[in-house]
Amino acid sequence: MTPTPDNAAAAGLRSEPTTGLGLRRGLRLRCPACGKGALFARYLKPHAACPQCGLRLDEFRADDAPPYFTILIVGHIVVPGMLLLEQIEHPPSWVHAALWLPLTLVLTLSLLPRIKGAVIGFQWAQRIRG
Repeated sequence: MTPTPDNAAAAGLRSEPTTGLGLRRGLRLRCPACGKGALFARYLKPHAACPQCGLRLDEFRADDAPPYFTILIVGHIVVPGMLLLEQIEHPPSWVHAALWLPLTLVLTLSLLPRIKGAVIGFQWAQRIRG
C-alpha cells in the first residue's frame, strides 16, 4: 500500500500534515511525508514516488512558482548589495560584473531546487494535487 496523507497514520507517519513540516522537509530536498526519501531524481526532476514511503510525488505540480520565488529572493539579495556597493565605493563596471553575476548564478542554482521542494512540501501539507 502506498502511504498518502490519508493513510499515513497506518504507515507510521504523521496523520495530519503541517505546513511548516512540509516546507522544512522540502527545503531539505526530502520527501514531505516521511522526510527520509530523496525528493528529486535529478536537479529539478522529482521522483515519481518516494523511494522510502511510496508517496506519489508526480502528483504535485510546482510549475512557475519556484522560479518566481527564486527571482524574488535573489533579487532582494543582489540588488540592495549592488546599490550599496555603488553608493559606498563607486567601483568600475567590471567589478560589478565579476562580483554580482557569479553570485546571482550561484544563488539561483542553489535556491531553485530547495524552493521547488518547499513548494511541493506546501502542496503536500495543504493536500493540493495536480
